[in-house]
Amino acid sequence: MTEPRINDRIRVPEVRLVGPEGEQVGVVSIGEALRLAQDSELDLVEVAPMARPPVCKLMDYGKFKYEAAQKARDARRNQTLTVIKEMRLRLKIDPHDYETKKGHVVRFLKGGDKVKITVMFRGREQSRPEMGYRLLQRLAADVSELGVVESNPKQDGRNMVMVIAPHKNQAATDAARRTAKQEKASASESANEQTAQA
Repeated sequence: MTEPRINDRIRVPEVRLVGPEGEQVGVVSIGEALRLAQDSELDLVEVAPMARPPVCKLMDYGKFKYEAAQKARDARRNQTLTVIKEMRLRLKIDPHDYETKKGHVVRFLKGGDKVKITVMFRGREQSRPEMGYRLLQRLAADVSELGVVESNPKQDGRNMVMVIAPHKNQAATDAARRTAKQEKASASESANEQTAQA
């Protein structure tokens, strides 16, 4: 995003001026707008260059840039990074192996991660894609309380792929639970320190 033009860099004969508190001043010549900005010790900032005439606002540009940077940093901090974990299955999977792999999928979903499940076909198994589809549907049903199928099973060469995402409220609940656990741990540490001092 390009920075807006300010003060002397605004090259139009007149502008629609907005005051520092958001009040409408009206359409004024650029010289008058610059004089008002100088008198109030503020910057004249072009906020809507495509309007006719362009809209300019009186503001402290340095403070405005600082606050915008702060908001962008907070937005990045609050952004959750989505991780896609992968789990590979064979068509003729042993029941115990299936339970182990299902346990891993459950753990990933509880951690708030998406899971890409791949069924690999070998040799003649490629002629029976419906068996891979049934296996993926069974797994999706087994973990349905933790996640939802985001991408239905699709044949991809020798593999069949499906993506399961955690429920949105599940991810939020897990984050809240982790925060509460950390707070509880810090509270118990401070209580232990107080008893040690007494």
